[in-house]
Amino acid sequence: MGWGRVLNVASTSVIEPIGTLGVSNTLRASVAAWAKTLAGEVAANGVTVNTLLPGRIDTPRIERLDAARAAATGVEPAEARAESVKSIPAGRIGATEEFGAVAAFLASPLAGYVTGSLIRIDGGAVKAI
Repeated sequence: MGWGRVLNVASTSVIEPIGTLGVSNTLRASVAAWAKTLAGEVAANGVTVNTLLPGRIDTPRIERLDAARAAATGVEPAEARAESVKSIPAGRIGATEEFGAVAAFLASPLAGYVTGSLIRIDGGAVKAI
């Protein structure tokens, strides 16, 4: 038996599409479907395939999105950020270390029975089951 790990990073838009991002939503959902298909093809060889679905993780990209929202609405970036946090049940934006810890687990031998999964890292923001 072999061993391997494939981790894809998509977005919570795979579960709950984001308005105005039709092409991105479609491509990310396609990656998730490909990963699920591949998972079934390679599982017997000890290879797992999973897709991480980050929500708002504290990265420079989120800072740019908050700054753009602030500019478009005439508020300070901190206010735009606080407004976006209101939609996250955890009440905050995720840390990169939290995202990394989930990825590290899935890449480890301990996750050998986790395959073909969509793993949300979003503080509960996605409303769909």
